[in-house]
Amino acid sequence: MTNEWQRGNYTISTDASRLNRELIHRYLSSSTYWATGRPYEVVCRSMENSLCFGLYRGAEQIGFARVITDYATFAWLADVFVLEEHRGMGLGVWLTEVIISHPQLQGFRRWALATKDAQTLYAKFGFTELKLPERWMERHDPSTQEKPDYWATPTDQN
Repeated sequence: MTNEWQRGNYTISTDASRLNRELIHRYLSSSTYWATGRPYEVVCRSMENSLCFGLYRGAEQIGFARVITDYATFAWLADVFVLEEHRGMGLGVWLTEVIISHPQLQGFRRWALATKDAQTLYAKFGFTELKLPERWMERHDPSTQEKPDYWATPTDQN
């Protein structure tokens, strides 16, 4: 089921056929701290296994976000971006509002996300620091081609 939301000249759509995979890959792999080096095939596979939201001005894609979810208990908000030339107009806030209120994404026990610099934005939507971070664990594969800067240790940065 495809959903669309309209605000002036802008549209948010869950229509996967509208997504500009090349633009999304180029932005994620070269302009973000979290997906640097992410291969095209990985971006495509991640999109195929997520609920994706494209942000458009007319037919031109200018933003993106995806939600990884079981549609029952948990959702992970990921890969959120608005192209730089379209920032400062509240489009990221609108994109997040649409995602959080999407009818298929309601009633979850928990939403999660990771961000280095957008805590203020996501706090507006009820996101907080982990209440019990000692219960969370992660596993990173150092052989992946993807090299996000948050995996770097202080000695890696010298």
